[in-house]
Amino acid sequence: MKLGIVGLPNVGKSTLFNAITKAGAESANYPFCTIEPNIGVVSVPDNRIDVLEKMYKSEKKVYTAIEFYDIAGLVKGASKGEGLGNKFLSHIREVESIVHVVRCFEDENIVHVDGSIDPLRDIETINLELVFSDMEVIDRKLEKIVKLAKSGADKDAKAEYELMLKIKKHLEDGKPVRTLDLTEDESEKVKGYFLLTTKPVLYVANISEDDLISNNTNNKFVQKVKDYATTENAEVITISAKIEEELSTLDEDEKPEMLKEYGLSEAGLDKLIKASYKLLGLMSFLTAGVKEVRAWTIVNGTKASQAAGKIHSDIEKGFIRAEIISYDKLVECGSEAAAKEKGYYRLEGKDYVMQDGDVVNFRFNV
Repeated sequence: MKLGIVGLPNVGKSTLFNAITKAGAESANYPFCTIEPNIGVVSVPDNRIDVLEKMYKSEKKVYTAIEFYDIAGLVKGASKGEGLGNKFLSHIREVESIVHVVRCFEDENIVHVDGSIDPLRDIETINLELVFSDMEVIDRKLEKIVKLAKSGADKDAKAEYELMLKIKKHLEDGKPVRTLDLTEDESEKVKGYFLLTTKPVLYVANISEDDLISNNTNNKFVQKVKDYATTENAEVITISAKIEEELSTLDEDEKPEMLKEYGLSEAGLDKLIKASYKLLGLMSFLTAGVKEVRAWTIVNGTKASQAAGKIHSDIEKGFIRAEIISYDKLVECGSEAAAKEKGYYRLEGKDYVMQDGDVVNFRFNV
């Protein structure tokens, strides 16, 4: 899973990136500090892996992972090449989802590229540049297909032409394609256009340390972000990048105490990962044994044979059955042997729809 962290210069992107990846990306109080995207790979916390490792006395454990891309700050005119616009747009094409960091704190010591704090203006600056970029893509595609569509000789071309006109109208209204009402067939077709505004967005409201400590629920900037997000069914989480940066310097056994001091039930990274999984419709199944216990990330609705292919294509090709038990049932029994004795394991065919927390052993023949 690749997530691109975006936002205007000096909103806390690189600070957040440093905190969640401990990658040490440069963070400075001036625009365009980040030119090439910094990339950090983060293990997804999953206590189920830790429990199964002890149960099976496994030699190693492997968590699933997320790649975070810290993408250069964007300014108005990026779609026309202003600032580092062209690089920004090319880098954002590589990610599956956009983590849009929005500044929701005031600090006279940290300059804002537009001179004042206004989260809605900041969001619209970036969203409009992505819209403009998509409009250029659609215009080029329309030029190529217009003659064939109007000739009437190709019904598919005519339908695609009408779809493109529908998308263009939506973009001209300043709206991202992800908010456009499309049929299932249209959605499949649009995937092939590789438009930036089809990517799902998670808004991260970056608040001050003081707001977090005081549990300030009346932050007017955060409320504006939440109100905006509802218009496009987007997720919003609130994080203090500065505090996350402090947390990242602590040993694992010290973090719970600091979280408690700030009245936090979990770190910002955990919130970010959970929200990202929800945004992309992801879940994890597990494999466990003496050699290894591992989590595998799949899309909700994935069938058993497809999940097997996540491990190895040969397992999918030679799929026979999936031997499955839910994680909760396995832990309740205390061991694989006890669970089998109670009849909790079941055999499922290739069309079984996987559930989050399924512990699986695939039977196959190659």
